[in-house]
Amino acid sequence: MPVVFCAIAPHGYPLIPVLSEDAEGALATRSAMVELGRRCAIAAPDVIVIAGPHGVRVDNAICLATVARAAGTLHWQHNAIEMNVPVDQGMTDGIVQTAQARDIPIALAAFAGHRRSKSILPLDWGTMVPLWFLGHGSDMKGHGDVLAAAPPTDIGPPVVIVTPSRLLPRAVLRDFGRAVVEAADRDGRRVAFVASCDWAHTHRDDGPFGYHPAAAEVDTLIVSAVRNGELAQLERLDEQVAEDAAIDGLWQVLMLAGVLDAIPMRHELLSYEAPTYYGMLVASYEPVPA
Repeated sequence: MPVVFCAIAPHGYPLIPVLSEDAEGALATRSAMVELGRRCAIAAPDVIVIAGPHGVRVDNAICLATVARAAGTLHWQHNAIEMNVPVDQGMTDGIVQTAQARDIPIALAAFAGHRRSKSILPLDWGTMVPLWFLGHGSDMKGHGDVLAAAPPTDIGPPVVIVTPSRLLPRAVLRDFGRAVVEAADRDGRRVAFVASCDWAHTHRDDGPFGYHPAAAEVDTLIVSAVRNGELAQLERLDEQVAEDAAIDGLWQVLMLAGVLDAIPMRHELLSYEAPTYYGMLVASYEPVPA
C-alpha cells in the first residue's frame, strides 16, 4: 500500500534541540517527535507530503508548491537552523491532477526563477519543524548567532508542500486527502502524509492571542478525537469556537481524515501538552497489517 505512514506533528520552534535546550517546557512533545521520526524512518517513505498552515496561502484553494526546492532559516534566541529540501515534482503533479479531476480547487505556487528547475520556495516553520524530526534534521551545534548551513547533500526524502485555505468547505479538504491516496496508488512509491498542526493558542493571558476558555474545550476535543480514532467528527467543529481558541490544525487534520477514509490505519496518541500559550499534539498512524 503506497501510503505507509501518517502523522500529526506540531511546529513550535523550541522543539528543535539545537534551538532550545529545554523546549520551553515541551520536553514530552520533543521526545514524542523523536519517536515519530523513528517510526517514520522504519516506514521508509520515498516521499513526504506535508500539509501546514503557514505556507503560501491562496483564498478558496489548496496551494501546492511547484518548485525544484524549498529552503528557509529558523531563528530562536541566539541560535538558528537552515534547511534546503527537494520538492518532488512527480508526486506534486500527480496530486494536482487527481485533485483537479475531483473538482477540488487547486492553486500552484512558485518563486524566483520562471523555470521550475530554477525555482525555489521560502520554507516556513510549519514545514521545517516536523521535517527536522522526519529525516531532514542534523546533529550540528550552534555557533554564536548562527547554525552552520546543512550539508548540500539531501538527508531526507523529497517533499510535497501543501497549504489549505480555511475558506474551503471542510468536506473538500477531506476529499483532498482521498485524492492524495489515489495519486500515491498511481505513483507506486512509498508515501508519508504529515499534518503539521498546533492547537489552541489562547491558553494564557500572556500569550499573543490572550486567554479564552475555548482553548481548553477545543484541545480536549482534539485529544479525544485522536485518541478514539474519530478525526472525521472534527468536520463539525463550530467555526466561532475554533476562532476563539485560535487553532491552526483543523484544516490539515481534515485532510488526514480523508487519507484515513481510504486506508485503514492503527493510530497512537504519543503526547499532548500546552506548556506555554499553545497546545501541541503528536500522533502516529501506520497501516493495519493485511
